[in-house]
Amino acid sequence: MTRYSDYDRFAWVYNKHWGNEFTHLALRVLEKLVFPHLPTKARILDLCCGTGQLAQTLISRGYQVTGLDQSTEMLHFARENAPAGEFIVADARSFKLPDTYHAIVSTFDSLNHIMSLEELTDVFRNVYAALRQGGLFLSDLNMEAGYRICWNDNFGIVEDDHVCVILTSYQPEERMARFDATIFYLEGGWQRSDVTLLQRCYSEIEVRSALEVTGFTQIQVYAYNEQLALEELTGETERAFFVCQKPVGVSSY
Repeated sequence: MTRYSDYDRFAWVYNKHWGNEFTHLALRVLEKLVFPHLPTKARILDLCCGTGQLAQTLISRGYQVTGLDQSTEMLHFARENAPAGEFIVADARSFKLPDTYHAIVSTFDSLNHIMSLEELTDVFRNVYAALRQGGLFLSDLNMEAGYRICWNDNFGIVEDDHVCVILTSYQPEERMARFDATIFYLEGGWQRSDVTLLQRCYSEIEVRSALEVTGFTQIQVYAYNEQLALEELTGETERAFFVCQKPVGVSSY
């Protein structure tokens, strides 16, 4: 099983430029689909938590938050950003936690970084096992239209002590997206670091089927539009939010 080691080298850039980017949108969706169903001080697992900005926002709302990520460097920043959180270094494809969580969330297309449907199903099994009966799971995923529209571009970030050049691309035949970053940073002279991150595009049917075979019920799928809020998916949907429930009266794997 491949370890996602490139995330360690990318962590400080992600923390500075991307860590807060998706939190406001994730919160709008969580406020509609998850928070109304949670008890006070509910336990939430932030799966693939990255540098912890969402975890801190959940903590500020009174929830007990555990963050899980495979990148030790991402979690270094997460512990600084959310000092009241609990953070665990583990792989989403193989983690094992007791069924104590009222909700598990995985945001900012984190699960697109899982490279096969079999491994994505393994993630869902681990999530299912860690949820209480009746617990909720919410995840967002980039969809085909999102990759076609947004992942054939390049852009740069220029600051006094670092420069970051990004090239994104998408291969529809392989349903594979690529994020290439070249980073120059000032540390005893100018240094260079190159990072490549991959994402896999999954269809709504594939994700639904994987959730169903795992045992999840009440599976709902939404697109999110800044003006229209939650709406049904279409062929033009760039990002989908999947929310489902572990049924009551069943045991964990």
